[in-house]
Amino acid sequence: MAGKLKIRVDQDKCQGHARCKSLAPELFDLDEYGNAHEAGDGTVPAGLEDKAYLAQSNCPEIAIEVTEE
Repeated sequence: MAGKLKIRVDQDKCQGHARCKSLAPELFDLDEYGNAHEAGDGTVPAGLEDKAYLAQSNCPEIAIEVTEE
């Protein structure tokens, strides 16, 4: 059985394009400057795994890390 996925946004790389929020609004929030961060503790709910990888692959700054626990 596969483990749970977690996402993490590298704040040093994020430039506020917000593609992740557009593609996976359930997984990302934006701060007051428009920079993204993971919603909650970054745990990806079941059924949203594809959205996590879609957001990761569409980040122009390569700021999103998806890991399996």
